[in-house]
Amino acid sequence: LTFIAARTKTLRLGTAVIVLPWHNPVLLAEQAATLDLLSQGRLDFGIGMGYRYREFAGFCMPMEEAAERFDESLAVILKAWTSDAPWSHRGKYWQFEEVVVEPPTAQKPHPPLWMGAGSPESITKVAEQGHQLLLDQYASIEEIGERIALFKSEVEKRGRAFDPMSVAVTRSIDVVGTPAELQKAFETRIAARRRIDRLTLRPDGTNQKRVISDEAICAGALYGTPDAIAVKLEALREAGAEYVLLNSAGGPPSLRRFAREVRPTFADASTLEPA
Repeated sequence: LTFIAARTKTLRLGTAVIVLPWHNPVLLAEQAATLDLLSQGRLDFGIGMGYRYREFAGFCMPMEEAAERFDESLAVILKAWTSDAPWSHRGKYWQFEEVVVEPPTAQKPHPPLWMGAGSPESITKVAEQGHQLLLDQYASIEEIGERIALFKSEVEKRGRAFDPMSVAVTRSIDVVGTPAELQKAFETRIAARRRIDRLTLRPDGTNQKRVISDEAICAGALYGTPDAIAVKLEALREAGAEYVLLNSAGGPPSLRRFAREVRPTFADASTLEPA
């Protein structure tokens, strides 16, 4: 991201997501602040709690601690970004004495926070804390609509106006030209998801519900011809999505085709902003 910051002037730079429990929060606050400063205030700080059992095991960290570690780390990071004087923190997992975090962030009071969430409880928590919401690439269009509606309701319930651009929906994209190319793209996506499943599942199988069908894996992707992808994007817009983060499974060539052959379809629209 630092390299991209040096090569661009207006592009927003986002993390989607940094798994907070794995990181020293003071070091992470300094690294993020440095990037925000070097980019002249273009950082979007995307964070998540993590959900893959084997990744937590690889860091010798009980996954049962994830929620508490996330909350404590976020509190430390926000304190680091908003404190001008030395400060201390004595928590369950982290202890810091008379800390001064430098450099300061360019954006005040701090870079926008985007939090990955999917369950009703976690979405409500994002609304309570006043941050932006990140929705994952495997959620169905129906689930996207339900989650956006819930977030909107929870934001307004707290007396704030809902901004549709405060919800980002991640989608994998691959612009292809033939049925054979489409089939190959789907096979690659399914294989990638199954690798994620192997990292995610606990030995006792208690989180088996995270495994989804091949059909669901494919349905959430923006794969196909330019016209087919435009139809899927329109369905997302009808579900309430106005900000779409594109994860290009097809690499730069696919993104170029999207820019040339799909994006113009929405050029005059007031909504649906791919990033």
